Amino acid sequence: MKRFDGRVAIITGASTGLGPVMAQMMADEGAKLVLAARRVELVEAVAAGIGGDVVAVQADVTKPEDVARMVEAAMVRWGQVDVMMNNAAVPGTDKWIWEQTTENFLSTYEVDCMAAMLCSKEVLNRSMIERKSGAIVNFSSGAGWDGMIRKSHYSAAKGALRILTKTIAREVGQYGIRCNCVVPGAIATDLMMNWVKRVAAEKGIDEAVMHEQVLAPCALKTYSTAEDVANLALFLASDYARTITGQSINVDAGLIMV
Repeated sequence: MKRFDGRVAIITGASTGLGPVMAQMMADEGAKLVLAARRVELVEAVAAGIGGDVVAVQADVTKPEDVARMVEAAMVRWGQVDVMMNNAAVPGTDKWIWEQTTENFLSTYEVDCMAAMLCSKEVLNRSMIERKSGAIVNFSSGAGWDGMIRKSHYSAAKGALRILTKTIAREVGQYGIRCNCVVPGAIATDLMMNWVKRVAAEKGIDEAVMHEQVLAPCALKTYSTAEDVANLALFLASDYARTITGQSINVDAGLIMV
């Protein structure tokens, strides 16, 4: 039996990067999926590539009405939600703290933390609490542990997400529902590689040197892949992790050892 046979999962941020990788892996394990992203043409292409029991939804997860419509798509089609993957995130604009703007700080927080609250609230109210079952997985960042230069907005949001995870876990445990947080380090995605290229250019150094600098603090001196991160996320969403809740677990090649 596959880990997600008979399970319905919602994945936000499902158009690029980690989202499509998790979607394919969950579908391969039997999950029925609602995939959500702001760019509908991209998420529809991901859904078409997977095929089967997959619904693509355009949603801005900072808007309660969009979140409600996203969850409604799962309820209308299958009548339940078993897994909520709060994967949507934005990096914001890199700024020193003395340059930081209210708009940059708050818009990043809305996507990187508040959206996980909105999505969790909706699936809890629509399905999980009544059925006394479910798993919520949030996605933070190593920046949420130690902070990251020129990313006060992003670091603060990702740190807050880990505390939100603990709070949700404490509140919903009485209903048999779990909430955990995956904390990736440097992932070999287009977003990360483009950041390395941009910062290397800003510093006037070769990209290879920049890669060495990024990986120097990591015990394993390597980037994680989207599959590495997805493997942990799927484990936490599955019954194999049935007594794991409220945890923030790193996938970062040994960058941060808590």
